[in-house]
Amino acid sequence: MKKWKIHASLCIVSVFFMMLFVSSPAPAETVLKVGIGMADAGQLDPHISAKTQDKCVFGWMFNGLVRLKPGSMDLNAMEPDLAERWVASADSLVWTFYLRKGVKFHGDYGEFTAEDVVYSLQRAKDPKTSGFSSDYANFIAVEAVDPYTVKITLDKPVPSLLALVSNYHGGNIVSKKAAEAMGEDFKTQPVGTGPFAFVEYKSKQNVTLAAHKDYFRGTPKIDKIIYRYIPSAASRELAFTKGELDLTYGVRQQQWVDRMRKKEGIIVDVFQPGELRTMHMNMTKKPFDDIRVRKAVAHAISRDEVAAFLGKDVTQLNFTVVPNGYLGHSNDVVRYEYDVDKAKALLKEAGYPDGFKTKAIISKRPPLLAPMQIVQEQLRRAGITLELDVVEHATFHEQIRKDLSPLVLYGAARFPIADTYLTQFYHSRSIVATPTAVTNFSHNTVADAEIDAARSEADPQKQKDLWQQAQQKIMDACVAYPFLELLQVWVRKDNLDYGYDLKAALTLGPIINETTMLK
Repeated sequence: MKKWKIHASLCIVSVFFMMLFVSSPAPAETVLKVGIGMADAGQLDPHISAKTQDKCVFGWMFNGLVRLKPGSMDLNAMEPDLAERWVASADSLVWTFYLRKGVKFHGDYGEFTAEDVVYSLQRAKDPKTSGFSSDYANFIAVEAVDPYTVKITLDKPVPSLLALVSNYHGGNIVSKKAAEAMGEDFKTQPVGTGPFAFVEYKSKQNVTLAAHKDYFRGTPKIDKIIYRYIPSAASRELAFTKGELDLTYGVRQQQWVDRMRKKEGIIVDVFQPGELRTMHMNMTKKPFDDIRVRKAVAHAISRDEVAAFLGKDVTQLNFTVVPNGYLGHSNDVVRYEYDVDKAKALLKEAGYPDGFKTKAIISKRPPLLAPMQIVQEQLRRAGITLELDVVEHATFHEQIRKDLSPLVLYGAARFPIADTYLTQFYHSRSIVATPTAVTNFSHNTVADAEIDAARSEADPQKQKDLWQQAQQKIMDACVAYPFLELLQVWVRKDNLDYGYDLKAALTLGPIINETTMLK
């Protein structure tokens, strides 16, 4: 009888625990739904693409040897990432990086080692596999000293070297094993070490990422990210207000920002960097081979008018070819103030008393199309008829890099040091449609000597002086007309906590990492 009672009691306890187990479902998956204002991905390869829609994903998937502190663009706040520490030789020609141990790549691609760094940086230097190869021109060798030590040898000092090995553009570290195994498929199935891993890409729909549970800084609190391509601003806003998105790329116009700020339960983030809007004029094509014509274009554009249209909270005026806040930025350059009469006089002097007609290819994305349409009207006042060929954003990038547009309105942000902007946009090595092409749309060559000298100048003040001289020469030649910076605008539900204070993000969108949570 006693045994029967014990047995019955055990059965009851067992049933109780079974019922408890069955009635307690597994915790719901935390999914962050993000909208981006593009039709599709560019190329999901961090050494190739610098497109806005890809930068966010790269920021969530990849690490560099060093990194900018999340939420910051402060070069003084750079901190270790995949490297625990580093030292430079007395002559700054040899840099040695000591790597973290036990860092895991996504999926089954094993441990991160020095061989992956060697492979990644050599890949970044090769114009066949990189859109940033000219940035690494001074790299003589990248060597694995042992599995956790990397040595970089330069042909001349590069004071901005840490920028080149940061978690940005060519500095992103990929899996050698994955890239070699996948070949061309790596462009749409990238593998890194970051807090989130690639899961799936659906053309013109979305990219899905999953938490990297073995991330060396800790498992992310977000389980999954669905990154949706929604080119229409109205469609993104509707999806956001209906709860289909938690975070989305906004509209960089004051009216939109003001309207969204009045809504309950949301937060509007306006942050750096400003993407510098610059009108690049191809000096090798008529009539822009005449400096008087280029100056006429500059005098015909009103910075203030464009800024007033877009709004004070989302814009910053700029008067030189290096963005505000970048190390080496200088306003001590010639300024081409808005003066329609002067523009007309210059055109007459150049042999165009009745003006002229020209064409430009432009993206249909509002952050580029809207200011270009304003500029189109401004040029008309001076007698310049500008015909716009409005195309998809991917087509825009493809065609302007083939040198098919004599005028190129381009918006960009780069690592916040003058060298990156000057090298990529104004050095002869970066002229479009050449083997070392980056984004020199004007075919400028006037400041090569100063740009090169600054890259190897160890004295900080002398380096700044050289950058200033380069900016002076470029502005004197009027090969490009910088006029406005557009800040980044995103909107989120107030239950999304980044885990840091967002003041800036070079990825042009918020960094989502192991600290980010949906409350």
